[in-house]
Amino acid sequence: MRKVVHDPVYRHRLVQLLVDAGLVALAYWLAFALRFDQGIPARYSDLLWQTIAFVVVGKVLIFAAFGLYEKWWRYVGLRDFEQILKAVVVASLVMVGALYVWSPTDSDLPRSIAVMDGLMTLALIGGVRLAIRSALERPPRGAMIPKGREVLIVGAGEGGQLVAREMLRTPALRQTPIGFVDDDPRKRGMRVHELKVLGTTAELDRLLDDVEPDEVIIAIPSAPGMLRERVVRACRGRDIPVKTLPGVFELISGSVNLMRQVREVRVEDVLGREPVTFDIEESGAYLRDRIVLVTGAGGSIGSELCRQIARVRPKLLVLLDHAEDNLFEIERELIRDRHFTACESILGDCKEAARMTDVMERFRPDVVFHAAAYKHVSLTEENPLEAVRNNAIGTRVTALAAAVAGAERFVLVSTDKAVNPATALGASKAMAEWIVEALGRRHEHTVFCCVRFGNVLGSSGSVVPLFRRQIEQGGPVTVTHPEMQRYFMTIPESVQLIIRAGRLARGGETFVLEMGEQVKIIDLARNMIRLSGQDPEDVPIDIVGPRPGEKLREELFHPAERAVPTEADRILRAERMRVDPDWVDSVFERIEQLVERREEAFLTQTLAQLAREAYGETAAGEDEKATDVRAGARSVVAD
Repeated sequence: MRKVVHDPVYRHRLVQLLVDAGLVALAYWLAFALRFDQGIPARYSDLLWQTIAFVVVGKVLIFAAFGLYEKWWRYVGLRDFEQILKAVVVASLVMVGALYVWSPTDSDLPRSIAVMDGLMTLALIGGVRLAIRSALERPPRGAMIPKGREVLIVGAGEGGQLVAREMLRTPALRQTPIGFVDDDPRKRGMRVHELKVLGTTAELDRLLDDVEPDEVIIAIPSAPGMLRERVVRACRGRDIPVKTLPGVFELISGSVNLMRQVREVRVEDVLGREPVTFDIEESGAYLRDRIVLVTGAGGSIGSELCRQIARVRPKLLVLLDHAEDNLFEIERELIRDRHFTACESILGDCKEAARMTDVMERFRPDVVFHAAAYKHVSLTEENPLEAVRNNAIGTRVTALAAAVAGAERFVLVSTDKAVNPATALGASKAMAEWIVEALGRRHEHTVFCCVRFGNVLGSSGSVVPLFRRQIEQGGPVTVTHPEMQRYFMTIPESVQLIIRAGRLARGGETFVLEMGEQVKIIDLARNMIRLSGQDPEDVPIDIVGPRPGEKLREELFHPAERAVPTEADRILRAERMRVDPDWVDSVFERIEQLVERREEAFLTQTLAQLAREAYGETAAGEDEKATDVRAGARSVVAD
């Protein structure tokens, strides 16, 4: 009893039970009173008062058995009313049967009273619950008069209705919905929760000027990027903040308060390009029941590769990384969270030939995804020897070990910085592309290919989390140059491209994602400041100057390359003259000697020269690009 009194859950259930007991008693009395409108005869009056306690206790116990006291009445829904109907029907039948068997008086319970009692019980039990929910959800008097911030909701579907209802029944939010915007022509002019659907997103400019909201909420969790961009662009010109309703996974992982789950529009929502998506079950079907090895498995790209590959259920997924913590985290996620146990973690360094040979011979992988690489421009520029050792020589060691072990496919994760490389990072990744192509010509039983793409949003070292931290600290936001531009894509996009490319490859290809237009970094910074609810004038932006070798614009294709469509939507192939494997061997011999002798300054000069030679350019780096194989640059031979 003490637990019932002090525990709010039990106390609430006790209140519900007592209310239902009163309603059952009332329904039973009304059934007699309505049956005998001229007054209840004495014999039936005796029956009423001798059985009412039995009926009340019996029905309430049956209601409890049906779970009617396990949910708050303010949250009852259609399924709860179905359960109430079942409980009332069963309770009425059981009580009628018991009264006929027990028969405490000389008079039996009239059938008409039994029927009316069941109907009255259903009406009262269900009606009270519905009334309580309606009363609690009904806006307080005067709530439709704007209070606090006026909010225009984009999307009149389930998400929009949830947002509007939460605002109306929670005055503490200080937010008042003033209407909906929805592209469904059937909803035009309709009212939802007493709020009118004012128009479509195509009319958003006019609507914003007419209603002048203080805030706009995009209540469509699955809204495409183009729609989000249209809304944000219209609001940005009027200094109206925009928020968006999160997706299902964000709701599941967050709190139950819907309005607290409304988040700021992320910058990836408004990049102006629809995300590239493939059916992973179809595009990754070639990995099913195969042995797959992923290097750099704990990194941003490598870990997402492991997640998506696990979905197609390979025979064995080998995770290889030299970072113990990262490797441990992705292995634990796959096993514990995704229930994928066909994986094995290997601590190893791709630069160590003996270790890589041992791993390849031990597991004999069918497909290898080589995602291990140093990728931070500033760090690799300060440590060019290690950049070359890890990105170029490490790729050669891993790819050769895979080919010797009989791997069917080898997919290299590359970068747009490998095109006309101006940094140690770009040069090292360009060399990685050369060695993969050269080995493909030497080991024809293994299909080698490269996948090249631009900056990845959300990866470690990405500019987006850097800007977010700087904005949270009040600035300054550091931009290297006002004209600096980059391509952007999401981690899932890049991984889908990598997996898809592995299937498309026939040998020697370099695949490139069609990524739309480059985004100015300074515009990206300003947009993120606006989306954080601040004015770009209030958060300083510092121009710190380009880092050594940093280009203002990245390139996806070298001038000597031609973009050729593939069978996959928005995936292109860079067609060019092939590098000569003998030249590649000589290049690596020279580079390895420089690395071993730690001749850092000469290594940087040599990398720049080799980048020009690879495409048959003049050593002076003239703007004219060679279209044939020059005698002095024996780097390229025709297919």
